[in-house]
Amino acid sequence: MENREILVDLFYLPPIEFFAAIEGADRIVVEREDNYQKQTYRNRAHIRLANKVETLSIPVLGGNKKVRYKKVKIDYDQKWKNIHLRGIQSAYGKAPFFEYFFPYFEEVYRQQIDSLFEFNLKLLTLCLKLLQVKVEVTTTQKYERFPEMEDLRGEIVAKESYEARDFYRPTTYNQLFGSDFVPNLSVIDLLFCEGPRSRELILQSKKRNEQS
Repeated sequence: MENREILVDLFYLPPIEFFAAIEGADRIVVEREDNYQKQTYRNRAHIRLANKVETLSIPVLGGNKKVRYKKVKIDYDQKWKNIHLRGIQSAYGKAPFFEYFFPYFEEVYRQQIDSLFEFNLKLLTLCLKLLQVKVEVTTTQKYERFPEMEDLRGEIVAKESYEARDFYRPTTYNQLFGSDFVPNLSVIDLLFCEGPRSRELILQSKKRNEQS
């Protein structure tokens, strides 16, 4: 049986849809040679607070379209790190698996990683580990417009609803706040709320189940 390789964009604490899209892959190849895109999941993630969905956004330096993603630096003059950590703590401090998982994330945030790409890659690797997804992760060495593998670059975009795509059909789980379920938040919402069941819920949320 041929190994399934998927070429993907690298996001900040990716939405659940991303993990549904890569489910079943033997290897994911992260694109690092493309140009940076503003207003995308590359530097923003969504979490659920008591009365709203909050966007966590990492400030960057030189994030224009002519700059390679791998060269974009995080702006540490802004105190975003404390804001994000406090936001995550206030959102999920009472979640069943917060005390178990949060120290792993906190350890990454405490590192002074200048590159947005490298920071996001560390977080993605951690999320895959906590989800117990055994998949090889590599990065591209050159940009290929027509790669010889499944290409999901540019598919999962923040400006459109997940419903416009064919990866994710929400499976509800126990969120902390409110009676209305909010789909496709950052995967940390799922991890803190459901812990070891997270992978199973992603499998159930995979829209192309019949094809996998």
